[in-house]
Amino acid sequence: MSEEQKQPVGKPSPAHGLPHLMRSCRYSWQGFRTACEEAAFRQELACGVILVPLAWLLPIPVMHSVLLTIVWVGLLLTELLNTAVEAVIDLVSPGFHPLAGRAKDLASAAVTCAIVINALAWAGVLWCRWGAK
Repeated sequence: MSEEQKQPVGKPSPAHGLPHLMRSCRYSWQGFRTACEEAAFRQELACGVILVPLAWLLPIPVMHSVLLTIVWVGLLLTELLNTAVEAVIDLVSPGFHPLAGRAKDLASAAVTCAIVINALAWAGVLWCRWGAK
């Protein structure tokens, strides 16, 4: 049996080099498009469209701008993982199960932590710039 015949139905054959990179980029783009269907992800993107440029336009040290950008990207990462957890839970446990609910609650709590980290980072940077005198 050839290597391609061993592949599960629907799973693409392994790729290497540039084809692998192109395929990975396509999957990532599909993931972003899927994430944009989620209201929370769109809201967090909208905040970033405002806050990230603001972080770079304010008269603050470059490292503060980098920090504010990184924590926003961290929020997006957390939201993507939350959405992925919810999708998997919905697939494997379509009915109510306490562990499924617990997993979704934990993923949601991670998003809340990421939002708090963003708020604290902004408060700290603004305090260093204008409030600590």
